[in-house]
Amino acid sequence: MYNKDIYLVSKNRSKEIFEKNKQIYCPYFKQNIILNSDGFHHLQFSSRRERDKKEQILKFNLLPLAISIIKKSGTLQEYRKLLSPVGKRSQKESMTICKIIEYWSFIAINDNKTIKIKVVLRRIGNGNIIFWSVMPAIKLKTDILNKIRQLADKGIDDE
Repeated sequence: MYNKDIYLVSKNRSKEIFEKNKQIYCPYFKQNIILNSDGFHHLQFSSRRERDKKEQILKFNLLPLAISIIKKSGTLQEYRKLLSPVGKRSQKESMTICKIIEYWSFIAINDNKTIKIKVVLRRIGNGNIIFWSVMPAIKLKTDILNKIRQLADKGIDDE
C-alpha cells in the first residue's frame, strides 16, 4: 500500500522540476536536453499501463538526481537504436509510421554514495533529445529492494 500524500507531494515536486527546467545542458551532447510531458508521462506509465504507485514515487524522488547526472554527464554507458512504430495507426491506410528511435543511458552513483542511478534520454527521428526515464541501476536483490522501497516511502532527499 502506498501513502497518497507522499505520492501527491512527490508528483507535484516533479511537475515543478519539469516546469522550471524545460532545458538542461548536457556536456556529452554539447546541447540542451528537453524535459517535456512525454518524459513526465513515462515516469507514470509504461506500455500504455500505469506504473505501480510506489514505482512512480521512486522515479519522482530520483528525478533531482537525474537532472544532476544530465548536467555532469561526459561518458555514455549505453546506446540503443531501433526502428519502431510511432503514433497511432492510420485508419485510412491501416498502417503505422515507423521511425528511428535512439536511447542513451548515463549511470552514476549519487553524491551520498547510497544508490546507483540510470538516466535514459531518447530521440525520435531527427527530433530533440528528451529526458525519458530514471531508475536504480542495480539488480534488485531482496536487501537492495527493501532499501529502494524505503527510499520510495521516505524520499531520497531524506537520506
